[in-house]
Amino acid sequence: MFYEPADGHGLPHDPLKAIVAPRPIGWISTVGADGSLNLGPYSFFNAISTRPFLVMFSSEGEKDSVVHARESGEFVANLVGRDIVEQMNKSSVDAPRGISEFGYAGLTPAPCRVVKAPRVAEAHASLECKVTDILQPKDLRGNRVGNFVVIGETVGVHIDDAMLKDGLFDTLRAGNVGRLGYMDYAAVTEIFSMRRPRWKDE
Repeated sequence: MFYEPADGHGLPHDPLKAIVAPRPIGWISTVGADGSLNLGPYSFFNAISTRPFLVMFSSEGEKDSVVHARESGEFVANLVGRDIVEQMNKSSVDAPRGISEFGYAGLTPAPCRVVKAPRVAEAHASLECKVTDILQPKDLRGNRVGNFVVIGETVGVHIDDAMLKDGLFDTLRAGNVGRLGYMDYAAVTEIFSMRRPRWKDE
């Protein structure tokens, strides 16, 4: 089939998120100017550069994570592993502003080293980030859409020592979880390696 998104797809559910998948989950923890804590999962999240190591999350609407990141200039991206995926899902609740999802989901806020926002103690890895940009993308007509893209530079990294094997982060052991389409998720259960080809060797 072929369809143009502006005209609709004719399917029971929009397939785009299922096509652009799996996507890493940005489990974003922040602290507001009033000291309130917030924790929320974002299915539009990724790293965008290595030096410096920049990550981004995109919020559909100006949610607490965006507000807090703007106020504090900081956020933490926590890794979602298979063993805590239920708590991650619970933290997505539409709680009233000022209610901490940490407590609601039964998670432990742990202090960070560089930023004031807490990390999820149960996460196998966390990235402390300082905000470098907050953008509102535009559509083809030049109108700003309702999404907010928050970009941050990683200034601190926490890794659970149990997830290190021969000096490498063991993604399989951590059970990294990704977002698919619809209500679906995927966990890393298989890893294979391929070397990038070099023209001179062909």
